[in-house]
Amino acid sequence: MNILVILVPIIFFGAFVDAIAGGGGLITLTAYVAVGLPPQYALGTNKFASSFGTTIASSQYIRRGEISWPVAAMAIPASFIGSAIGSWMAGRWANDYLGYLLLVLVPAIAIFMMINPSFGQGKERSRSTLLSVAALLGLLLGWYDGFFGPGTGMLLTLGFTTLLGLELLASSGTARVVNLSSNLAALAVFLINGSVDFSVGIPCAIASIAGGWIGSRLALRIGRRVIKPIMLLVLALLLIKVALDVL
Repeated sequence: MNILVILVPIIFFGAFVDAIAGGGGLITLTAYVAVGLPPQYALGTNKFASSFGTTIASSQYIRRGEISWPVAAMAIPASFIGSAIGSWMAGRWANDYLGYLLLVLVPAIAIFMMINPSFGQGKERSRSTLLSVAALLGLLLGWYDGFFGPGTGMLLTLGFTTLLGLELLASSGTARVVNLSSNLAALAVFLINGSVDFSVGIPCAIASIAGGWIGSRLALRIGRRVIKPIMLLVLALLLIKVALDVL
């Protein structure tokens, strides 16, 4: 069976999830590995296809004005720096301890979201708090993305909502823009190293564009009613992945 028959609908769904709440890479990267792509090509092809979907989703959020540009301006360069540090550390230290920590943190985050009725509602923060915490979040989650990776977009959305007080839809849009910048930086490295399978990546990029467009349109139409359940789905997938890796 042609692997694209399996991949295309899964990549579409992963991009759909990613456009709403982030974390679609938990679905798409697993699919590339499952159909037999070597790990480096799975990573590169995933970045290639997902970058197109994230670009489309980001453009929809930008068009609707659901981006906090002050937050994005601070978080984007900080995430670049954090990702570089995390990638350097990943080559020298095992990430087992972070996996054990996530086994505790992920269920705690999910419970917090479920029992907090005001989750996702906008709250005022001072400008100095907004900018300094945005930079810190970008640095820490950029480091997480480089060192460990799964679910970074969802964690950005969560951080922008809970710590910066952004409304959930604006948090999701801002997270897409920040995540897009780090994805493009990583994609450049994979392209230079020749680690993208274009025969698989191009059809999957088309599926990713469709998933990103539909997912972002749905999020913009329905808002937190769809974003919060998708975030809980991504948390469940992240917990399963971490548990399998650790145990």
